[in-house]
Amino acid sequence: MLERLISYLDSVHARDPAPRSRWEILLYPGVWALGFHRVAHWLFETELYFLARFVNHLSRWLTAIDIHPGAKIGKNFFIDHGFTVIGETAEIGDNVTIYQCVTLGGTNPTSGVGGKRHPTLCDNVIIGSGAQVIGPITVGERARVGANAVVTDDVPEGATMVGLKARSTLVPAETWLREFIPYGTPCDEPCEPDYSRVEALERELAALRAELQSLRQHQLGQEAPVTKRKSGTDS
Repeated sequence: MLERLISYLDSVHARDPAPRSRWEILLYPGVWALGFHRVAHWLFETELYFLARFVNHLSRWLTAIDIHPGAKIGKNFFIDHGFTVIGETAEIGDNVTIYQCVTLGGTNPTSGVGGKRHPTLCDNVIIGSGAQVIGPITVGERARVGANAVVTDDVPEGATMVGLKARSTLVPAETWLREFIPYGTPCDEPCEPDYSRVEALERELAALRAELQSLRQHQLGQEAPVTKRKSGTDS
């Protein structure tokens, strides 16, 4: 038990260089929220739903993190800072990192039957601050969701999702292979579309327009003498 706790605290420290010791990490609200959730989830699995909800509400009051007792969470899960909501049917793999103000939200089925309504995060996923991952979708292994992105479709393995509505952006292989990227966003590389390519296309379009204009003027210059010769013949 103690070894597992130490291993977990070390995994958090590997992703967050701020704490100076394991004791500091023990004060993190995300660590407390996960501990409360382990208890609440055990109660939920044994169908002690009221007690599970009680622990859940206590945890939310103390940590500002709301994890439904039914959510399934793997090992080394880290919520940095807090203010996060995780729904009942969410499933989270191992070594997943979530930053502040993230929602793993669900859909409202028209049939009235709950079922799978919340996302599944595979191993080593990173969700940036303010991101909203909605519905029974799957975020593939090692995928990253950038800050404030809204994801409503499945995310391929290793993809980096940015924007509203979130779209995939390619990152270099050496960036993709990193063990951990803070906030799910490769800060050393542009995470927006390649605007240099857009600018190049705009320059090419401008050059084509200029060339077309030049051809038109040249054509008009050739037609003018012909018109004059025809006028001289008619007279």
